[in-house]
Amino acid sequence: MPKDLHILPKLRDSLTFIYVERAIIEQDNLSIVRITKEGRAPIPIAAMTVLMIGPGVSITHAAIKAVCDNGCMIIWCGEHASRFYAAGMGETRSAANLIHQATLCMNQQRHMEVVRRMYLRRFPKMTCGDMTLQQLRGMEGIRMREAYRLASKTSGIKWIKRDYKQTDWDAADPINRALSMANAILYSLCQAAVISLGYSPGLGFIHTGKMLSFVYDISDLYKAETTIPAAFTAVRNMTEPGELGRQVRLACRDAFRASQILKRIPQDIDWVLQTESPSEDTEAKNIGNLWNDNDGGVADGGVNYAGVPLDDTDNDGKCI
Repeated sequence: MPKDLHILPKLRDSLTFIYVERAIIEQDNLSIVRITKEGRAPIPIAAMTVLMIGPGVSITHAAIKAVCDNGCMIIWCGEHASRFYAAGMGETRSAANLIHQATLCMNQQRHMEVVRRMYLRRFPKMTCGDMTLQQLRGMEGIRMREAYRLASKTSGIKWIKRDYKQTDWDAADPINRALSMANAILYSLCQAAVISLGYSPGLGFIHTGKMLSFVYDISDLYKAETTIPAAFTAVRNMTEPGELGRQVRLACRDAFRASQILKRIPQDIDWVLQTESPSEDTEAKNIGNLWNDNDGGVADGGVNYAGVPLDDTDNDGKCI
C-alpha cells in the first residue's frame, strides 16, 4: 500500500522558513513567485516547512492553494516576524496524534509524566523522577540564565536581563528585540511542525491557557542552542538599526540548520508524548470513522446504516 503523505510529512527533508514582506505573491505553475519592484523571485514551497507572511503582502487565492497542496504551512505575522497573527491548516488528515495528546493532557498523572520527560530532555544526565515541579522550574531558570551569560560572553554583547514590553516595542534594547524576533521565528517553525504532525498547538503541558501552549513547550527545548546565540550574533553583526530583522533571520537559519531542528522536533515530540509513529504502509481514508459507544472502537464512516440489522456488526451498508 502507498505511504500516507497526509500522516507522514517530510519535515526532516525541508527547509526551515522563508519570510516575505511588502510584495505580491502569485501562483507560478505548481509553485509560487514573489513579485517586487526589483523583479520576480520563485519561492521553493515544495521544499519548505513554513512561509511567513509579513506586512504589505498581497497573496492570491491560487497561490494559497498551491502552498497548501505542497504541504507548506503559512503563518501571518508582524514586521520582521515579531508578532504572530494567524496560521493556515496543516496537511495531516489523521486525528490519532491529537486524540493521544488530549488523553495525556487531561489525565493528571500522565500529564506530569510528560512534564518530567520534557525536563529530562533538557537534563539528560540527571534523574528528575523525585524532583518537585518547583525544583524542575528552578533548574530550568538556572539553565536559561547560563545560556544568556554564555551567549553574551561569546558575542561580546552586554547582557542585563530579559526586558521588553509588548505594548512598546521600540523601548527595548536591540538584544531584547532580537530575542523576541528570534523566538517568534522559532514559534512559527515549531507550530508548523506541531500542526503538520497532527497535534494541537493549544494543549500544552508545562505551559497552559494559551492557543500556542504546546508550541511554547516544544520551542523551549531548543532556545538555549538556537535563538539565544542567534540573537546575540545578529546584534553583533548589525551595522545599522534598520537591518536587525534581517540579521536575526540569517542567524536563525544558520542555527536551525546547525542544530538539525526539523529532524529533531518530530522525534522529540514522539518521545515526550510516547507516541507510536504511524506505519509507512498506512493509507489514509478520505472519510473519517464513526465512534462506537460499546467498546470504544470505531465503525466505518461514509456508510448508510439504515439497512443494517441492529445485531449486524459487519458494517455491510452501502456508501452514501
